[in-house]
Order: sequence, then C-alpha cells, then structure tokens
Amino acid sequence: MGFSEDNLTGVILALLSSGFIGASFIIKKKGLRRAAAASGVRAGVGGYTYLLEPLWWIGMIIMIVGEAANFIAYAFAPAVLVTPLGALSIIVSAVLAHFILKERLHKLGVLGCVMCIAGSVIIVVHAPRELPITSVQEIWSMATQPAFLLYMGSVIVLVFILVIHFAPRCGHSNVLVFTGICSLMGSLSVMSVKALGTSLKLTFEGKNQLIFPETWLFMLVVVTCVIIQMNYLNKALDTFNTAIVSPIYYVMFTTLTILASVIMFKDWNGQSGATIISEICGFVVVLSGTILLQVAKDFERSSSFRANHTPGSPSLSTRLCTGNGELANKIAVAEKPSWKSDQHQKLSSKSNVAVQGSRQRSQQDHLVVINAALWPEPHSCTAAGVSAQCRRYSSHCSAWPLLSVIVYLIVASFQSVATPLVVAI
Repeated sequence: MGFSEDNLTGVILALLSSGFIGASFIIKKKGLRRAAAASGVRAGVGGYTYLLEPLWWIGMIIMIVGEAANFIAYAFAPAVLVTPLGALSIIVSAVLAHFILKERLHKLGVLGCVMCIAGSVIIVVHAPRELPITSVQEIWSMATQPAFLLYMGSVIVLVFILVIHFAPRCGHSNVLVFTGICSLMGSLSVMSVKALGTSLKLTFEGKNQLIFPETWLFMLVVVTCVIIQMNYLNKALDTFNTAIVSPIYYVMFTTLTILASVIMFKDWNGQSGATIISEICGFVVVLSGTILLQVAKDFERSSSFRANHTPGSPSLSTRLCTGNGELANKIAVAEKPSWKSDQHQKLSSKSNVAVQGSRQRSQQDHLVVINAALWPEPHSCTAAGVSAQCRRYSSHCSAWPLLSVIVYLIVASFQSVATPLVVAI
C-alpha cells in the first residue's frame, strides 16, 4: 500500500473529470431549456433546435474534456481507484442543479453527497499502487492470462445469452437485462481503455507503442465495447425511469470493473486483508450514497405529485367544482377501482369533446374531467395502479433501516484508517 505520484496524478485527473462531467450536465440542461423556450419544441419530443444553442455546445465541449481527463486518469492510476470516483460527478450535478436550476436538494440527497465524499476518501487512502508497466505487450500478457481469459469468456457468454434469449422476452420489463449487458461490456471497455491509455502514455514518453499490433487490437476492443455499451444503455434509459437505471447501472458497472481490474492487473496483490476490506467498505459507502441521491430525487418527484394531486385540496376544488355542490360525490365515484382502462379511454375521449363544445356538460362528462385531473395516466385508474402509487410512496420508508448499516460501514472504515495511525504514534 502507498500513495505514489502516479496515483496522485490519476486522482487529480479523476476529480477534474467528475467536476467537468457533472457541470456539463447542468450546462446542457440549461441550454436545452433555453432552446425549448425559444422554439416551443422540447428535445424529448423530437426537437433539435438545441443544436443551434451555443450553451448546449459549451456543455458538450466540457463533457468531452471531462471524458478525456477520465481516459488519461486510467493511464496513471488503477481502475479500483479511478472508477468509484466517477460518483462525484453526481454530487457536482446535484449541487449545481440546486443553485443554478433551482432544483431542491432533499436532506436525503445531502446525506448521499456526504456519503459519496466519505467513501471516496476511504478509497483514495487505501488505494493500491499502480504497477509499473514498460510496454503494451506486458499488458497483453496480463490480458491473456488464464484467469482473465475465463472472466472475458464468461462475460461474452453472458452477454450473448442476454442479447439472444432475455432481451427479446423480458428486456422491456426487467431493468437488469439492458443494464447487465452494458455493465458487462463496460468492464471490458475500461480494461481496454486502460491498456490503450497506458500505451499512449509510454508513446509520449518516447517508447513508441503504436508499432505493436496489440495497441490497435485494444483500440478495436474499445470501439466495439463502447458501441454495444451505449446502445443498450440508451435502450435502458428509453425504457425505464432514469432514477432506476442510474443507480443500478453504476453499481453493476463499477463492481464488474473493479472485479476485472483485480483479475487482470492484480491490483490487490501485496495488500493486507484489512486494507482490502477498507477499500470494499469505502466502495459500498459510495454505492449507498449514489443510491440515496437517486432515492432523494424520486422522493422529491413523489412529494410533488402528492402535493399537486391531493383529493379535495382547495386549489383542486376551485378548479373542478362547477357550483352544483356535488364535488365530494363526483370524486368518490371517480376514485372507484372498478373502472376499466378501456372505459376510461372512451370517457376521456368524450371529455375532450365536451371541453371543446358546450359548457352544459352531462354528469358523466363532469366525472371524466375530475378523473382525468386526479389520475393523468390511464393505468392509474385501476386498483392496481392506485396500489402501485401507494407502494412507490411507502417504499421510501424502507431506506431508513439501510441508513444504520451505512453509518456502521462509515464508522468501521474510518476506524480502520485511524487504528494504524494511533498504533504508529
């Protein structure tokens, strides 16, 4: 164990990368908002006017700089150290969104930020030294060792099974299918990126590695893995909620990347058991903080939904009441779980005609208006839809037992840092 000069360079580059990438998200989002305000068409519904917005391009350039810094960081520091630090970009984007975009940061989000920082400090303190590598052929010998060949073969087989068998059947209903594919391929892409970055670093130092075919083979692997990874990540983001995809993808991708790095580069060789356990604890704390940040975002959305859709609230009553004094009865009828989705669609179409037509609506039309205001989505009118919303809100309460475990991990990790210092003194 020890913190070398290369490790320090890698950490600085990883931190700069997280800062640039986190800031780029906010700048691009502000550019998207400005473009949507100017054209009236959002990017999410097919608008491309953001391509003419300078602020969006500034965000893209900043993101490219951040990704380049992350690429170079892998050439100086082990993946066990660089990859978990990527979670700090989430902190940067969350804090900047709070001050620039006026998106409220919940107390759970603040706790998640603190946990990410604490876990990152633990990982940095216990990070292994980067092994000295003199040529790309040396990396190739690491990549062709039996243990890593077994890992790589397992990844290829699993990806093949997920793509051929599971993706067509349950890819659009199970978030683990798409995220599993891009996480598995991502672990191989990071290993190839590290090999390619190291070869370029040696080339700039005067030891030309571009003459070796292994360098170009690693580049081919990087391009192939990144294309597959981005393809299925986009599918996951398009199919499922970002608040679900982001933490699951981060956990799987980071775990598999660390596992691949430990197998290929032998990052943990020469480290004591206590140091390795401390690294794992720091990693778990970072993962927990990341998940908590996403839970906080979803919690804010849930709170907003409940605040805006409280049955019988004064604002809703003012909007919906027609002066007949029968609002309570209408709401009670509208909330009955016996309504079918097809009936709701038929009545909704009648409601649209009624809104555009005469002000003298029938009793049935009034019920449809109330129902559409209370339950914007058709599936929410069923009993299953209502219970699903309730389960989603109540699920946040289950985060509190997890917090006690997380606090214990933080205390145990810092204790493992402090104990050797006390003994030395």
